[in-house]
Amino acid sequence: MTNAAAKRINLALQGGGALGAYTWGVLDRILEDDRIEIAAISGASAGAMNGVVLCEALVAGGKDEARAALRAFWEGIARAGAASPFRRSPLQAMMLSSLGPLMGEAIATPWTWWWSAVMDASSPYDSNPLNLNPVGDLLDNLVDFDRVQHCTSVRLFVAATNVETGRVRIFTNAEMTARHVLASACLPQMFQAVEIDDAHYWDGGYMGNPPLFPLFDRPASRDIMIVQINPIERPGVPRTAGDIAARVNEITFNASLLRELHAIEFVGRLLDQKVLEEGRYNKMLIHVVSDDAALLPLGAVAKLNTDLGFFEDLFRIGRMAADRWIDDRFDDLGVRSTVDLREMFQGEVGPGRFTTR
Repeated sequence: MTNAAAKRINLALQGGGALGAYTWGVLDRILEDDRIEIAAISGASAGAMNGVVLCEALVAGGKDEARAALRAFWEGIARAGAASPFRRSPLQAMMLSSLGPLMGEAIATPWTWWWSAVMDASSPYDSNPLNLNPVGDLLDNLVDFDRVQHCTSVRLFVAATNVETGRVRIFTNAEMTARHVLASACLPQMFQAVEIDDAHYWDGGYMGNPPLFPLFDRPASRDIMIVQINPIERPGVPRTAGDIAARVNEITFNASLLRELHAIEFVGRLLDQKVLEEGRYNKMLIHVVSDDAALLPLGAVAKLNTDLGFFEDLFRIGRMAADRWIDDRFDDLGVRSTVDLREMFQGEVGPGRFTTR
């Protein structure tokens, strides 16, 4: 049942492979709070998966159903990845537990080097000729896409990158299937491009991670809550080939987000100066739930770890981050941004770091 007094928000969910379990924890905490209603969801890759599962379950049975469905999805991912070489063995889990939650994931293993070599030397058209992807079956079994397509209470936007044009394509509720979600999560090093209506698509994170612009038009809420799992700033200069590739990947997957945030800051400044007309343009309120202290130490290979214990660690950290944000910032919803975009792009901090007001 909808709470008429609740504050409505738009969710913008980043992609990042297994780190999407952090987003699961954030969403679980948000769904627990009856003072918050979800108006729209925008996502790419793992963010798109979380968003589709969340949207369908909200329509089917409300917040409790959504929390159960998200758990079922991530438990299903763990089962589907049971043979993954990136899972922790019981012995590894025991040995690494002394480092604290997640810290053991930052340690390179022999599989790290194997993975790097495979990615550099092979194509999914050779290494995965049947284009196997168990996530598609999981989505088909868990999500009623007919319900998603006819949903009018929660707007859904899923990003994919057109391989030939390099442009972003936004898929909406009305056309959504498991294939559209797989297009949004298609890493070209692992899977063949996904064909939809004679066009081919790769991961949406290249051009929108997550896309914000679909939330600007006729917004049911001015509040955009970004769940950030890809660090924008990383101290130090990478020296090894693996670290360099990982940092290039982070920069690439954050570039579109930074451009859109810069545009939001620019339009907001012009609205404040009365240069633009309020109504024709919307001043969006930006919020970010993140935990760099927990996520920064993780290496790129952690995004491939399908160990359920790893997912549970990320889930708990995401829940705690959302809990802190709600405790500290709930009253700002509908009133002001809790990210200082002007300082982010013009102040002493310099571009890239989220600073709160």
